[in-house]
Amino acid sequence: MDRELHLKLTIRLYTDDNQRCFGPGIATLLERVQERRSLRAAASSMEMAYSKAWRIIRTAEEVFGCKMLRSTTGGRHGGGAVLTPEAERLLAAYRAYQTDVDRYARERFEASFGFYRTLDEEL
Repeated sequence: MDRELHLKLTIRLYTDDNQRCFGPGIATLLERVQERRSLRAAASSMEMAYSKAWRIIRTAEEVFGCKMLRSTTGGRHGGGAVLTPEAERLLAAYRAYQTDVDRYARERFEASFGFYRTLDEEL
């Protein structure tokens, strides 16, 4: 076989009524807020509307029952946003879980489909 196969997993968390509340999008958004100290700048860096970014944040806040961001309004030094300790904990847990699942899935993928490299030899 000329092409390499690879596995691509995405992990999304849902509520019991099937509402998406945490996944790769909000994780990236929160990481970019950490880097840029601004929800607007984080959303812009993802080519996401600011209103959509707030909607994603509010959904997570509603589901988890805690604030995700601590915001300050503009002024002499401008506004900004930082993650709350709860958001930092959720983000770290999500990324750690994602790493564990990815490691396990890659091992299982190789065990289950590793033979594909020799399929053309069998013909």
